[in-house]
Amino acid sequence: MTSEMWRRKRVFVTGGTGLVGAWLIEWLVGAGADVVALVRDGVPGSNFYRFGLDKQVTVVRGTLEDYPLMSRIINEYEIEVVFHLAAQTIVGIANANPLSTFSANIEGTWNVLEAARLSRRVKAVVLASSDKAYGTHEVLPYTEDAPLIGRHPYDVSKSCADLIAQAYWVTYKLPVSITRCGNFYGGGDLNFNRIVPGTIRSLIDGQRPIIRSDGTLIRDYFYVKDGVNAYVTTAEKLMAGEAGGEAYNFSNEIQVNVRELVDIICQAAGITNLPPIVLNDAPNEIPHQYLSAAKARRDLKWSSGYTMEQGMAETVAWYRQYFAEPQRPVAVTSPERG
Repeated sequence: MTSEMWRRKRVFVTGGTGLVGAWLIEWLVGAGADVVALVRDGVPGSNFYRFGLDKQVTVVRGTLEDYPLMSRIINEYEIEVVFHLAAQTIVGIANANPLSTFSANIEGTWNVLEAARLSRRVKAVVLASSDKAYGTHEVLPYTEDAPLIGRHPYDVSKSCADLIAQAYWVTYKLPVSITRCGNFYGGGDLNFNRIVPGTIRSLIDGQRPIIRSDGTLIRDYFYVKDGVNAYVTTAEKLMAGEAGGEAYNFSNEIQVNVRELVDIICQAAGITNLPPIVLNDAPNEIPHQYLSAAKARRDLKWSSGYTMEQGMAETVAWYRQYFAEPQRPVAVTSPERG
């Protein structure tokens, strides 16, 4: 990442209070960018507020589904770079509420892309997609040329958003690139029904962690700071006039199942006497998903900066501090929209 090129760059970030959004905004502010953040809900415990970012950037309240607002932001603030991270990200919520998920993840994406298309200033749009966009495949790891065949609501929403972004490149030459990452983890994820923050909270509380599945699901787990590096690197490539219409997988290419992940968390926390409770109740989950990052290494010269042990050690330290605060902000489940 090249911080010098971001000085006074006008940047729009959707999903500012989300896990990745807050860390990304912190980096951009540190690099001297002028950031506009879309915020739907105020999440008191988010790093967006804990880092004081709400006082360092322009905050616009609203939703992705509001096209006039997306257009106003991009034009009124003369945006040059867009990071579209906001989405309804929770699989269980998507299964229970498919319409709101489709509205946020699909309509929200075309609203952002259309507003960017009609702007003369936007030089780069980075769309945060997901490995879930691929759906279920027998051949692993996923490479970028694998078909996008999501079948369940969340997966379908990511497949659709991904394809819409490709259409905007092919049809309009909008400078957009698609990032497909695995399961993000890191300090600041307040969705405690996710395996990493949920396990850490249980251990800190002296309780046995809960595994909803049978523990054999294999996933990529991707540290949030590596994610920031991936997004910024992709944007810089776009600003250099390259990578338009491209999709890139980002992964540390270390695959573990859920039981192994919980063991890694326990080791990082130094608490190994609380074996997990396995519920074996995780419907509509893809059994095995992991990515090849060979294209990103080759074309973007990108590489992961953290081992899982390093990332997890920093993550556990963040939550220890969070739960030790005497007036800790209320922990809520946030779908990271807006």
